[in-house]
Amino acid sequence: MTASLARRVAAEAVGTAALAAVVVGSARQAAGLTHDAGVQLLANSLATALGLGVLIALLGPISGAHLNPVVSAASWYAARRGGAGLTVREVAAYVPAQIAGAVGGTVLADAMFAEPLVKWATYERSGVHLWLAEGVATAGLVLLVLGLSRTGRAAQAPVAVASYIGAAFWFTSSSGFANPAVTVGRAFTGTVAGIAPASVAPFVAAQLAGAAAGVALAAALFGDARPHPDPDGPEPTVVPQGGPGLAAPAAP
Repeated sequence: MTASLARRVAAEAVGTAALAAVVVGSARQAAGLTHDAGVQLLANSLATALGLGVLIALLGPISGAHLNPVVSAASWYAARRGGAGLTVREVAAYVPAQIAGAVGGTVLADAMFAEPLVKWATYERSGVHLWLAEGVATAGLVLLVLGLSRTGRAAQAPVAVASYIGAAFWFTSSSGFANPAVTVGRAFTGTVAGIAPASVAPFVAAQLAGAAAGVALAAALFGDARPHPDPDGPEPTVVPQGGPGLAAPAAP
């Protein structure tokens, strides 16, 4: 399926909005149902992983379902190395749509729970350990997306990426945001899902550094950017370009 750039940009905006709404809404719902931090995290991670898998499966054939600026940037880099990916013009269109979508999805989630539509987050997330965690989570995401593409298994992205993000909620101290757009969006909510505006820039910097590390690891482990045939069957007709990383609930 070949869609126009306008349609692909719209898919990225709608998809990232839906992703942010799932993340923020499920965190808010869990916080309202229980005071147990572990149960909150379990509920939020499960809802996000399920929602993410659905979004990648639905929107992958249209835009690649990046829903994440670092995935779009990695796709551009892959194209420069001889593989399939985005042009600079496409990345320049995708990223603003992803950020706007994340902000809109956060506002939508607040509206659904009768929260103030726009209220700056006050939850400070600062510290070297959190920045390291964000770098690790993002590096793993980019490595996974590029690795699937380069081994002809991009059709497995809905399950693989959703599973990885669900795991990242638990194995990182930051709860694995791994997405600059959703990180920005979550600064607009005063709920437990928020991140204080002052904490956004260091998180995004860590995510960009992690993305660079993921690209380097993919090059070292998988070689060139050209996708190889799937050894278990014919190459799929529709090959999503990758999946989004996402923000997670407030760390206990």
